[in-house]
Amino acid sequence: MRKKIYPSDIAREQFAKIAPILESVRKQTRPRTLDLYHVFNAVLYLLKTGCQWRQLPTEYPKWRSVHAYFQIWQEDETLNKVLKKISWRGSTKQWSDLQN
Repeated sequence: MRKKIYPSDIAREQFAKIAPILESVRKQTRPRTLDLYHVFNAVLYLLKTGCQWRQLPTEYPKWRSVHAYFQIWQEDETLNKVLKKISWRGSTKQWSDLQN
């Protein structure tokens, strides 16, 4: 369980509005072991701070896991859809460029 809360984190209530969108992208394989709430907050932290993947604070899931979800959500613009839904005011442009 995470102890520290970062300014980029969103509330669980706000996440509940976008969770179905994020979950719908995932292929049905083995059961999920990570809480998507923490994964999504980690992505928001990265977008807000511009830190490197490996410098993701330890309160979030491992950076490789967060990066894997990020790539999945970027494939069909899912991340942009949910960021609009929560009224995100940052840019994802710098991260999109890294995927090419």
